[in-house]
Amino acid sequence: MTGLAIAASGLRKSYGDKTVLNGVDLAVPAGTVFALLGPNGAGKTTAVKILSTLVRPDAGQVSVGGHDLATHPQQVRAAIGVTGQFSAVDGLITGTENMLLMADLHHLPKAEGRKVAAELLARFDLTGAADKPASTYSGGMKRRLDIAMTLVGNPRIIFLDEPTTGLDPRSRHTMWQVIRQLVADGTTVFLTTQYLEEADELADRIAVLHGGTIAAEGTAAELKRLVPGGHVRLRFTDPATHRTAAAALPEAARDDDALTLDVPSDGSQRALRSVLDRLDATGVEADELTVHTPDLDDVFFALTGAPALPAQSTATAAQNTADQTAAEENAR
Repeated sequence: MTGLAIAASGLRKSYGDKTVLNGVDLAVPAGTVFALLGPNGAGKTTAVKILSTLVRPDAGQVSVGGHDLATHPQQVRAAIGVTGQFSAVDGLITGTENMLLMADLHHLPKAEGRKVAAELLARFDLTGAADKPASTYSGGMKRRLDIAMTLVGNPRIIFLDEPTTGLDPRSRHTMWQVIRQLVADGTTVFLTTQYLEEADELADRIAVLHGGTIAAEGTAAELKRLVPGGHVRLRFTDPATHRTAAAALPEAARDDDALTLDVPSDGSQRALRSVLDRLDATGVEADELTVHTPDLDDVFFALTGAPALPAQSTATAAQNTADQTAAEENAR
């Protein structure tokens, strides 16, 4: 599959008098990870529901997997898999039985369904627990089973809606490995997350959704360059050398106690070379040099006016999502 896996133009959705999406444009290249960031209530889940045919937009044109969402929803459904915020795993039955249930839903012949189920359980390191009730699984195991179930139909595009919320750090890193492997196999992953580190680690491109619109889009590096505050920090051990360097770099923020200079910089090679050339011209040398650039937390805060929410309790995040889901149901 080449070109764009997902293309959306002018996407709009309201529930009553609340506008959730207000003219959203998206372009997701095939075989990549695209991360949609935004605070709670920004419309991330609504966007996923629209793109996966679960909710109809009020306006806009959407193509998923090369199929028009409005005229060929069945073809779109055949091309995608969806793992929502809340697990679709049935805890009353075993891992194998969950997988076979999905195989039945995809109308796979019994022999093929058992083969696919066994292969996916092995791929996600769940073979040892395959015959145990899913209710006995850890959070990370349930999430892996969730994704394994999503892959039964061999989708080309997968929507992962906050897939690591509530997982411990080890399980989160395991999930990252799973996502990287999916993309290495040619799958397109559309990821929503509130973990900035997650987007930084995984995404080829990132869009920040705020107030119903895309506030910014680009690679992690491009987004970080939108935020001022990058600098080169020079540290000295000799006060006289520090004073000489400060005279050569008058724009630097000077700390006479720590013997440091912070020179504003975008972190590029050219900017760093300029600083070093100016130091060389004075005949002084820094004892330590470090480059500091804004991270995605800074970008998120600058664009949305609020920090990301890794510190917010999962229960609160879940309640906010439940409130929005209730609003959607009432609007229907």
